[in-house]
Amino acid sequence: MAQATAVFGGGCFWCVEAIFTELNGVLEVIPGYSGGHVANPTYELVCTDQTGHAEVVQVTYDPEVISYDDLLRIFFSTHDPTTLNRQGGDVGTQYRSIIFYASEEDCQIAERIKAEMAALWEDPIVTEIAPLEKFWPAEDYHREYFRRNPQQTYCSAVIAPKVAKFRQKFADRLKAR
Repeated sequence: MAQATAVFGGGCFWCVEAIFTELNGVLEVIPGYSGGHVANPTYELVCTDQTGHAEVVQVTYDPEVISYDDLLRIFFSTHDPTTLNRQGGDVGTQYRSIIFYASEEDCQIAERIKAEMAALWEDPIVTEIAPLEKFWPAEDYHREYFRRNPQQTYCSAVIAPKVAKFRQKFADRLKAR
C-alpha cells in the first residue's frame, strides 16, 4: 500500500482531525503543531500565541484511494479559509488556515487547488502555503479528542455540527462504519 502525508491547519486541530479521520483512504491523523520558532511546543505554549506555531494535523493517506487534490478540496470546504487567524470563536495565529507542503509538487498542487476553490468564497482566501520544516505531535490527550469526548461542550456545540455537515456533503468519501 502506498502512503503519503499532508499537514493542514484549519482552526482547532480537534475539528480538523474529526473530519479527516472519517475519510476513506486516510490511514492516520495526528494532531500537532508546525510553523513556529519554538522547539518541542506544548499546547499551553501554543495557546499563548507567542510560539508562531499553528494547530495542525498530519494526515497519512493512501494516494491510490484518495488524492492530495481531494484532501485539499475537502480542507478548503470544511473550514473558512477567508478569515485571518480565526475559525469561529477560536482566535489567534495558532488557528490560522495553512497548508504545509513537503515537496515542490505539493506546493504547486496546493496553489492550484487554492485558486480553484477561491470561486466558492465571497471573500479572498487567506490560507498560507508554506514549506513543512518540522511537525511536532501534540500531547496524547489531544488524539481522537472528539471521538473520546463527544459530550464535552466544545465537541457537542462546535465539532459535532461541523462533522454532521461534512458527513452529509462528503457521504460518498467516508469510511464504512
